[in-house]
Amino acid sequence: MDSAEWDRRYAGSDLVWSAGPNRWVEEVAADLPAGRALDLAAGEGRNALWLAERGWTVTAVDFSAVGLERARSLAERRLGEHADRIRPVEADLREYTPARQGAELVIVAYLQVAERLRRSALRAAADAVAPGGLLLVVAHDSDNLAHGVGGPQDPAVLYTAQDAVSDIEGRGLQIVRAEPRTREVTTDEGSRTAIDAFLLAHRP
Repeated sequence: MDSAEWDRRYAGSDLVWSAGPNRWVEEVAADLPAGRALDLAAGEGRNALWLAERGWTVTAVDFSAVGLERARSLAERRLGEHADRIRPVEADLREYTPARQGAELVIVAYLQVAERLRRSALRAAADAVAPGGLLLVVAHDSDNLAHGVGGPQDPAVLYTAQDAVSDIEGRGLQIVRAEPRTREVTTDEGSRTAIDAFLLAHRP
């Protein structure tokens, strides 16, 4: 989907994603001291907003102007005088280069794109991690297509945690965890299991 398609999707009256953070983002960041965060492919800003509420200053990058405008609106309502903790940046990750080692936490959540763009984006994300900081990558796992539920149905945009490890090799990060993770999803047929790729890496 291109930016125009995402703009149309975000233009509806309801949130496309949940108001709360992704469960893996919450797990990783809940006990971290606030600092500078970078949220790539931020969408409507659910992870950025949650971090900002916890004191983080967050650069939220997405190519959907409508998604970012919703993030701005939500920030004004939820953060009030602290709405400036979120800095929305409208940019395509094909062209966006974040500040080198500029964030203590870098998040790439469900960026489902072809391998060439994914590799470039994850390398840029890795380079953006400050000393002592973390990179968190979460995606619909390749195995989700046959054995999980939801997510894109195109295998070309699915990947594993080990694919992400290969993408950031040589960027100076140490791998903390790289594994598939499961989560329960409620569907019309009842509870089903989705499979995510999970990568957590640290810059010493």
